[in-house]
Amino acid sequence: MRTQFRVVDFIVDFLSRQEVRHVFGVGGANIEDLYDALHVSADGPLGVVAKHEFSAATMADGYHRAAQRMPVVASTSGAGAMNLVPGLAELRSSYVPALALIGQPPRSLDGCGSFQETSGLAGSMDAARLFEEIAVHCVRVAEPAAIMEELPRAYAAALAAPGPAVLLLPKDVQQALLAPWPRPGATARAGRPRSADADRARAVALLRSAVERQGVAVIAGEGVARADARPQLAALAAALGARVAVVPDAKDVFDDRDPRHLGIAGVIGRAEVQAALEQASAVLLAGTRLPQMAGAGLHDHLKGVPVVCLDPRAPFLEPHEDLVRLSGDLAEEMSLLTGELLAPGAALQERNGAARALAENLRWEAPAALPEPRTQPPGGAPGPGTTEPGVPEAAALDMTTSARVIGAALPERSTVVSDAGNTGAVAIHHVAVPPGGRFIAAMGMGGMGHSFGAAVGAAFATGRRTCVLAGDGAFFMHGMEVHTAVEHQLPVTFVIFNNQSHGMCHTREQLFYAGDYSYNLFRPARIGDGMAAMFPGLDAVTARSAGELRAALDRAHSGRSPALICIEVDPAEVPPFRPFQHAIAAGTNRSANQGVVPG
Repeated sequence: MRTQFRVVDFIVDFLSRQEVRHVFGVGGANIEDLYDALHVSADGPLGVVAKHEFSAATMADGYHRAAQRMPVVASTSGAGAMNLVPGLAELRSSYVPALALIGQPPRSLDGCGSFQETSGLAGSMDAARLFEEIAVHCVRVAEPAAIMEELPRAYAAALAAPGPAVLLLPKDVQQALLAPWPRPGATARAGRPRSADADRARAVALLRSAVERQGVAVIAGEGVARADARPQLAALAAALGARVAVVPDAKDVFDDRDPRHLGIAGVIGRAEVQAALEQASAVLLAGTRLPQMAGAGLHDHLKGVPVVCLDPRAPFLEPHEDLVRLSGDLAEEMSLLTGELLAPGAALQERNGAARALAENLRWEAPAALPEPRTQPPGGAPGPGTTEPGVPEAAALDMTTSARVIGAALPERSTVVSDAGNTGAVAIHHVAVPPGGRFIAAMGMGGMGHSFGAAVGAAFATGRRTCVLAGDGAFFMHGMEVHTAVEHQLPVTFVIFNNQSHGMCHTREQLFYAGDYSYNLFRPARIGDGMAAMFPGLDAVTARSAGELRAALDRAHSGRSPALICIEVDPAEVPPFRPFQHAIAAGTNRSANQGVVPG
């Protein structure tokens, strides 16, 4: 029986008490004691070793987004810590809570030019200053006993912000012995106070007035998913009779089979969605600040339109008289607003019995359990000679056709993780969200290769099939997390759109510059064949027709093992990205300073 316990043992015990089940990271000399504590703990989290620290952070990202679980990341000092930077930046910009435990050299070596020193002494880099800029909370634990206060404080800070909290842990502090400690309890997320009744009354008055004119349009964002508030959004939209657009990284927050679903808002959205939003007499923002990618082209228009914003963060809009903010807990604020809109005697209540029933169900009934996952899409398998309606089995594959076939084959409750670039634009438009499933896209930093780690994290969090949609450029950056999926036999399907290029960069060269050169076209690479050779037992294939793609998806989804499907597509295919469509419609090259938003 053990009689001595270290700081790292306290850390593992605390994480266990918070019901943390996985720690994502990469080992090294200055974090190895934490892995030892994970090993000797009887009921501690599982240590998952990524191939790169960036991917460890994206595993944490997917872990939380797929199931609202609190993720933990671990890395060693030096380059290991530096490799975490872009991943933590995505967590910060996307408001994803996480705890990052970062090893440091022993304190006795501070200021002595030690290997991987980041103490800030003697001219060395200061890791604390660096991570203070990226994280919502950062502390260097200078004394062993301080861990008992600093660890719960960091965990709570990550939940409250939300965002990543960092603890810098010198190796000798990790190894130091502690006296027995009281068993730590679970850390609860602090609730947000309700908005003032007067603000809610103003919002109700604006919305009721808009309903009597051209109606209300809702733009729903990633905050709805983070708050697990999809039912409350559906009830509020029904109460208003509102049509709902979703921002690019919130594709799954409103059922795309609902007749009120408009589509994607912003840069990746379609012109008809923009037109519908501009025709509304009021706009309600639910769980979004309307950043540039979500609101391009709308910000000026909304200066003269009543706007109700349900989000704890201020929107990216100029304040005006008819802009009302409700900044409490999102699910609660939506329920309160729905209740007031449907209050007895209100005009909306008299004519909207169905919405009233939906709101009452949210208040009094537990949500119905979802059926067990199945491998066929709704309606069963397609008929002979077809894969997805209108797509013959012999059809050649472009990105759009492939996306539609993939969407039709996804099992219920599965998770889709889309990467950046042309692949992301196509996936967001053309891959349907599986019933009861999730659709994850990182729009904060937008780092290529994010999807590979995020899918691993999502599969650990849910235990269900997860599907990666990524280009070959993203694969070459962080695609070796396929190895992590193979090691743990996770149910992840990696779909690689191989256009032998950095597709979006190549498209920009052709549309916004002379178009007579490209730095972004590559020599052919046989990714499917290569991965099959690298990982014996991995079902890795190249699909060249709709029928082959469907067969590969069916094989993958019928089991619990990872699979990889490579689809070779044309780098000249232009995705549904509004700046590109505008440039094509104009018939001339546009100035490069237009960036990612349409003029």
